[in-house]
Amino acid sequence: MKGNKVELEFTHTDNGLVAKGDTLKGFTIAGADKKFHPAHAVISGTKVVVNAGNLANPVAVRYAWANNPVCNLYNGANLPASPFRTDATQPQGSQ
Repeated sequence: MKGNKVELEFTHTDNGLVAKGDTLKGFTIAGADKKFHPAHAVISGTKVVVNAGNLANPVAVRYAWANNPVCNLYNGANLPASPFRTDATQPQGSQ
């Protein structure tokens, strides 16, 4: 996390990441209040940089985290990115 942005680095990109369409879709971001808001996301090499304008100090990002998500992030082999969240909690008793 850098200021109001979150940089997500991806592996298995097969020569890069691609947005199918004009802009990336399906990203949401939350601050300390854990309320998720639609986010702006851009590809930067093997990373996706996510922010929501004036949301300061983001703590979590989700991608395609919905029942019927609109999402368009693919790798260089034309495979779609799987839904994910960065705010997953650990099961009780694990460290």
